[in-house]
Amino acid sequence: MTHIKVIIPAYNEAESITHVINDIPAHVDEVIVVSNNSTDATEINAKKAGATVLTETNKGYGYACLKGMDYIASQENKPDIIVFLDGDYSDYPEELTKIVHPIINDHVDFVIGTRVKRLREQGAMTVPQIFGNWLATTLMTLFFRAKFTDLGPFRAIKYDKLLALNMEDKTYGWTVEMQLKALKQKFTYTEIPVNYRNRIGVSKVSGTIKGAIFAGIKILGWIFKYSIKK
Repeated sequence: MTHIKVIIPAYNEAESITHVINDIPAHVDEVIVVSNNSTDATEINAKKAGATVLTETNKGYGYACLKGMDYIASQENKPDIIVFLDGDYSDYPEELTKIVHPIINDHVDFVIGTRVKRLREQGAMTVPQIFGNWLATTLMTLFFRAKFTDLGPFRAIKYDKLLALNMEDKTYGWTVEMQLKALKQKFTYTEIPVNYRNRIGVSKVSGTIKGAIFAGIKILGWIFKYSIKK
């Protein structure tokens, strides 16, 4: 039997977090919600929905993901696969089954759920998001011959491979860091098209000009850092 744990970074997602947790397939061993300084009922609602709730006071997407990883590392029984999923209900958690399928059945190391246009609800991704994804993946293709088409946050990876990446980004560069390091270590990877809808609430990154700019700078910084190392 394959053991799967889900890590959900969440900052003030009280309205959506219950929906996310309830839609995760029942065969998942544990759902871990990392509250990243939430000031609303995110933690209460996540606990009521049956999730393990952790608190990370340092603000940043990467900080929250690393907190979840530290928690798993402290457990006696380790999972086979880690799935990362946002807490805003923009992804369809029930699609986790098809995200992990290539890992379980084809021994792929790393899978990204790609937010393709034909499966994307109108307005679900902002213009800066769409452009940023295009630019980042185009540069990865140019510099590293990568075949990525998205930096989608809904992703699955073998637990031992995740540890081998030695993840370090604390904020907006988490997703691209994972992809770049997977390329460098020659992990096998694939993309699975996923449905994507308008999130519940307002995005803390793409919903603000400041967030979009900082995210863009962080993403490009990782790409150019690795292109220099080549």
